[in-house]
Amino acid sequence: MTGVIEARIGRNHFVVEMPPSPRRLFNHDLVRALRPRVEVRDIHQESVRVVRLSVSEYRGRRETFGATRRLLGRIVISAPPRVPVPAWGREGSLTLMVDAPPVPDGSEPARVDEALALGRVGALLLDAGMSVTDVRDALDDVRVAAASDDVRVGVLPQLVIVTRRTTGAATMAPAGDSELSFRQSGRAGRLVRELRDKTTPLSAANARIEEIRAETAGHPVARWAFGSVLSAGGLAVLFRCPWWAILLSLAIGGLVGLLLALLQQVRGVAALAPFVASLVSTSLLGLAATRLELGPVPLLAVCAPVAILVPGAVITNGLLELTATDILTGSARLVYGLVVLAFMAAGIAAGAALTGLHLDAESAALAGEVPRLVTDATGWGALPPLWLSWVGIVVLGIGVGFIFASGWSLTLVIVAAMALTYALLISLTPWLGGSVATGVTACVVLLLARILEQRTVAVPTMVSFLPAFLLLVPGSVALVALAAADVQALTAAMATFASLCIGTKLGSVLGDLLR
Repeated sequence: MTGVIEARIGRNHFVVEMPPSPRRLFNHDLVRALRPRVEVRDIHQESVRVVRLSVSEYRGRRETFGATRRLLGRIVISAPPRVPVPAWGREGSLTLMVDAPPVPDGSEPARVDEALALGRVGALLLDAGMSVTDVRDALDDVRVAAASDDVRVGVLPQLVIVTRRTTGAATMAPAGDSELSFRQSGRAGRLVRELRDKTTPLSAANARIEEIRAETAGHPVARWAFGSVLSAGGLAVLFRCPWWAILLSLAIGGLVGLLLALLQQVRGVAALAPFVASLVSTSLLGLAATRLELGPVPLLAVCAPVAILVPGAVITNGLLELTATDILTGSARLVYGLVVLAFMAAGIAAGAALTGLHLDAESAALAGEVPRLVTDATGWGALPPLWLSWVGIVVLGIGVGFIFASGWSLTLVIVAAMALTYALLISLTPWLGGSVATGVTACVVLLLARILEQRTVAVPTMVSFLPAFLLLVPGSVALVALAAADVQALTAAMATFASLCIGTKLGSVLGDLLR
């Protein structure tokens, strides 16, 4: 490239300086004989930006390049070596400068793309199920690592806004239409860690994000059906339901998983999935127990097929955001999570009323109550041995891994988190009671999950903490639905859920202090 023309954007004209030629004054028909086909990237009005407009064709006609009149910033028009430029009689490039501090040489590409790259990284983390608080903290760490002191980040549940302080220019990156799988979430966490540690430059983030989003898990219907079979059966074994209830949970779990996979394909119907699935599950279980005269139904056999619908990630993120004073976002998430739980309770109550289902008062409502279960029944009515509960944890973890496409490495993390949760519950419940043990367990597991995410391998908090909700919440939901007339049982269920919320908030505070 030879020859550079510098021009200052005036109100209605351009003043062009072409060394060593004398100054020439043009109006907005600056480019008189050049009609370029250009690709415009990341242009914002009234902002100091760096963009590149590549000239790809010369047609030898007078043409007004009116777009340049509406742009404030630094614009580089690069002409190919063999394309004549009659406007200034030589091959070369045209640079337009505004009255603003010049951009240092060599920094143009980074300043062009860093805002968009930061926004896309934040959108990826939102799709991974992270809270807005965690996404903002992660982007701030990446911004500091990239030495982008001029950039500030704002995060909403579905949008990331990256703003430059000096110009006020804002770049917005919306979240995707669907959530990421656990495996994709893990890769997103590793990308953020590499950006934070400067092992991957911010300029390479866009390519990595495309790779992560392109890695979709196949066969969603089969994954949901098979995963629901394993999760329902594993949860029923874990809570030591009778053998007939375990078999029914396996069968109904598969049907519920298939139903959920189909409902997710229909826009508008997915919001009713918790109610519909809970209604269908409870109705089928109640009909089977009534027609076959199986007797009272264990509490966890009722909720095992639909336990995967418990909005553990939503409630946890809501509590984390409330703790970090993101009041609007946190309260909205928490309300939504409670509405989903209410839909599940309503579906269970409706199914029980339609089929005349009778609840077994001696069954366990919380995982900490499992060791005390005894029965004189034999055959299909007998209870599995206590050691088999640990097998149920493994089966449950594998089922969750199939549903959320976690891959084997993260599935092992899920199983370990479930085993830790179960061990804490059965150890603390005899000493502290079910409600307090639930809160303490939630605090410890969330604290360890935060430490695991921040200081060791990049395992998202939701991947390791979601299993706690599968062991803590379902029994309370079913108990509220089926024992609403029992004031004492209702009070115990509400106290357990309140303890869970308090423990979650305390664990998040301690995790932030240890950063």
